[in-house]
Amino acid sequence: MSTRGLLSRLENGHLHPSSQKEAPLESITRHLRVLLNTRRGESVSSPGYGILDFNDVVHSYPSALQKIQTSIRTAIQEYEPRLKNVVVVHVPDVHEPAALKFEITAQLAQRGSREVLRFRTRVGAGGQLELW
Repeated sequence: MSTRGLLSRLENGHLHPSSQKEAPLESITRHLRVLLNTRRGESVSSPGYGILDFNDVVHSYPSALQKIQTSIRTAIQEYEPRLKNVVVVHVPDVHEPAALKFEITAQLAQRGSREVLRFRTRVGAGGQLELW
């Protein structure tokens, strides 16, 4: 059983990782992994949470790239308030031309912060998005 839900974490005696001292970058990265691996409609309490299902747009490749980029950017803007000025760009790979890779650039939304964060993603097996 997944430990993502509140009741399952309470039942298993797990504390939420963010209740411990955690660096903001680690917390943001952890949340982005969850957000980008959730498909819209999976969350009953927030049906808009997540990104579009790649299977719904893969048939329109290469125009699907714009839809995926927009979906990723919109999800981050709506559900990760610690980031602002989010830019998502497809990164073609000459060694893996069929691989879907994206670079996400954003700024911390903290007052006075000009720190720019970069994340790289790759769509792996089963449509899971790897983020580092």
